[in-house]
Amino acid sequence: MDIAKIAALLDPFLEQSLPPSELDQISIYIDLLLRWNTRINLTAIRHPEEIVTRHFGESFFLARHLFPTQPCHPDPELVEGEGPAGVPGSTAYRVLGTGHCTPRVLDIGSGAGFPALPLKMWAPQIHLTMVESNHKKAAFLREVTRALTLTDVNVITDRAEILAARPDSPRAEVVTLRAVERFETILPQAAMFLAPNATLAMLIGIAQVPKLTTLTTLQWHPPILIPQSQVRVLSIGVHMKSGTINSGKHT
Repeated sequence: MDIAKIAALLDPFLEQSLPPSELDQISIYIDLLLRWNTRINLTAIRHPEEIVTRHFGESFFLARHLFPTQPCHPDPELVEGEGPAGVPGSTAYRVLGTGHCTPRVLDIGSGAGFPALPLKMWAPQIHLTMVESNHKKAAFLREVTRALTLTDVNVITDRAEILAARPDSPRAEVVTLRAVERFETILPQAAMFLAPNATLAMLIGIAQVPKLTTLTTLQWHPPILIPQSQVRVLSIGVHMKSGTINSGKHT
């Protein structure tokens, strides 16, 4: 797919266009997705333009709210064991509501890779784990990761509820979730993957927003309507040790 067309389709979801290298990655991704989708059901959306808006547009919309560009300084307490996050005066992507510059990100039910892989394209320094129980879909995720030459990406082939119940279950500074079946069941399981001071970010239907109040340990930003949709929103909740969340502008 022509990268100029991709850039135009993504424009409503972003504040500025993505660099040509990322647009090239999206084009490669779409080709792989359409090819694999003839063999396994990765997505019901089959038109390339709709794939750009519904899958990539929503994912990058989440990315720019979740990882706003901010000065990112080394802080041993926040990045212990990860090495320096940056140098004074440098710019990186810091997780909204936290001080993490190199966060662990865990995506539940990754499917065709949204929003997880666009998040990695947006903020390459994140440590990304995708949880996908379907072995064929997991194989697709690994193939896309290789094709886009993405590093520090792990795919776990398991069910989220089984993984969450394990003593060695992974914890992350950011957990992401895109509208899934059994939302009421998966919601508390998603919270189990949250590290201290972590963020839960979800692309969901507006009718699902009232159910978020069941997670009383998180403080929720007002839901943000996704461009070109009247029924889908981005919801971000932050679990804080102390203090309150700033519910002002995210970007």
